[in-house]
Amino acid sequence: MMLNGQSNLVFQDKPLEVQQNTENPWKIIIADDEEEVHIMTRMVLKKFTFQNRGVKLLCAYSGEEVKALMREHDDVAVVLVDVVMETEDAGLEVVKFIRNELQNPFVRIILRTGQPGQAPQDEVIRTYDINDYKSKTELTVQKLYTSIIASLRSYTDMKLIDTNRRGLEFLLNSTKDLFTVTDFETFYKLVLMKYMQILGFSSLSAEGCGLVLAKSKGGYIILKMVQNGVLTKETPQFEELPQIIRDAVFDTTIYQEYYTKDDLYVTKFTIDDDSERVILIKSTKRITEVEINLFRLFSANVKVAIENLNLNKEIIDTQKEIIYTLGEIVESRSKETANHVIRVAEYSYLIALNYGMELEEAELLKMASPMHDIGKIGIPDVILNKPGKLTVDEFEVIKSHTTIGHDILKQSKRKIMRTAAIIALGHHERWDGRGYPNGTSEKHIDIYSRITSLADVFDALSHRRCYKEAWPLDDVKAYLIDESAKMFDPVLVELFINNWDQILKIKEQYPDL
Repeated sequence: MMLNGQSNLVFQDKPLEVQQNTENPWKIIIADDEEEVHIMTRMVLKKFTFQNRGVKLLCAYSGEEVKALMREHDDVAVVLVDVVMETEDAGLEVVKFIRNELQNPFVRIILRTGQPGQAPQDEVIRTYDINDYKSKTELTVQKLYTSIIASLRSYTDMKLIDTNRRGLEFLLNSTKDLFTVTDFETFYKLVLMKYMQILGFSSLSAEGCGLVLAKSKGGYIILKMVQNGVLTKETPQFEELPQIIRDAVFDTTIYQEYYTKDDLYVTKFTIDDDSERVILIKSTKRITEVEINLFRLFSANVKVAIENLNLNKEIIDTQKEIIYTLGEIVESRSKETANHVIRVAEYSYLIALNYGMELEEAELLKMASPMHDIGKIGIPDVILNKPGKLTVDEFEVIKSHTTIGHDILKQSKRKIMRTAAIIALGHHERWDGRGYPNGTSEKHIDIYSRITSLADVFDALSHRRCYKEAWPLDDVKAYLIDESAKMFDPVLVELFINNWDQILKIKEQYPDL
């Protein structure tokens, strides 16, 4: 953790800090009301190093000054504290403050006293959470060195154990989050955020960037990018990235488990179609061994999550294929093209998103809407494909396809099928209550049915049927507007018209065959 510059705090006009080494030094508080003790300790520790790090001495002359320094510096490693300062038990009060009020179990506390009788060693060690107890008369240079080294070693071990513990807790929670995502778009965003959180885990900072890249024709394209913990709206071209990052992506060692170099971490995944996805993390500092280990563990979980996403995608694709096939069977019986159900699904999805539905709910509607006419499977061909006008009795038979479809689908426990049952029953209801089979009106009609109804009528009017030719698009638009608040939900009609260009793109993408 990088340290700030020297503090300007001064108590009793005496210097509080003596800078010994600015390269990530250990912070040690000298707490004593005798200036001679400070001078002696500074001299002894002037050239002291441990694990290639020097020390930064923070000087305090009272218990209150120690408390102020501890509040300001949360990374103090050792406190050398005198028992008697402004009061006879000031040092003991400092110990209680550090352990109880600050809840700091890491800092090592060495209690020093010139009057052992006032604070008996046995009693103090039993009562107070201290790590060493020394009489000033016995604290020689060698013993001070020994105590400081032992304390720093203990402090380092405790911090490492705590970091690993918190890291494992973070990985457990993060892994749980990974398995709640059902689409790759959201998954990549979540994964990058988690990697960046790991990057800032030790220093409480997430400065740097993260990228998800996909291999494409010998090069790479950037799918997602996070900068300083924030998802960027626009991503650069791969060729615009610094050369060091591009080299890291292309480095042959990436084809093993992972690749690291100073401030870079790169790992690769293969998804179902054997295409490659690369995750690259760029830090603003050297990535620590702890962070690399957390990255590796998290990457293993990411790989499993990707495999699960692929399996989930395969299941969804299979369901979609079955649903479209069922819809095609029905439409082919009524001499309509298979692409009718696909177009209705795409129109419904587009309007649902613009209506404000969550992505998952809009996807559900997209999956279920192709089965809106499944009940036509129970209608005789002679009526279903009659080119002329239907009689009253024949129309009553046609109307029954709504209840037939509902009865076929409602028994299922699957969410898609139950949603499709709702749509099958209600997609011929009207906003004004004059529809069938139940004469339901306005918002009493389920939103899925209201959306599918509008999409279905638009597609039916804009394409040829056995009983009519396709209407001109301007006439279709005029009809939808005229039927707003009559046949259709007026809010949905407005959304449909406002997205007219996108509607027509879908129509062109899936033409009648």
